[in-house]
Amino acid sequence: MNLPRKRSRSSRRAFTLVELLLVLVILGTLAALVLPKFTGRTEQARVTAAQTQIATFGTALDAFEVDTGGYPRGADGLQQLIVAPSDVTGWRGPYLKNDIPVDPWGHPYVYECPGKLNPSGYDVRSMGPDGQAGTNDDITNGSNSAR
Repeated sequence: MNLPRKRSRSSRRAFTLVELLLVLVILGTLAALVLPKFTGRTEQARVTAAQTQIATFGTALDAFEVDTGGYPRGADGLQQLIVAPSDVTGWRGPYLKNDIPVDPWGHPYVYECPGKLNPSGYDVRSMGPDGQAGTNDDITNGSNSAR
């Protein structure tokens, strides 16, 4: 009793072009709503990472100051946390476990002593997303930091 099965064109199930387009529109709308929320979080996470790294530098710089009687001088001041400077006595470093990292946007941190924001101490600055010093998106250890 095996009867041959006949399939008619009308009994096949498939998605129509309209149904596929409707699904694409829904997915596009969801992506337009969700993606900006995630990208904002990414930038916020980078700012927080820069602030945390600057605080870590602060702890290391304070330990350097306790041991040597002053903060590192010159543009390579952060490097002096890793390698003992030849003109400083009392150095008990290294004060950081790893090499000096770059900021979350791939730019080097800028160190100044004496600082412009902290004349009796030092300034550590990330130039922020735009990579330009002195703009509103800079992140510093000073009280006048943008974020």
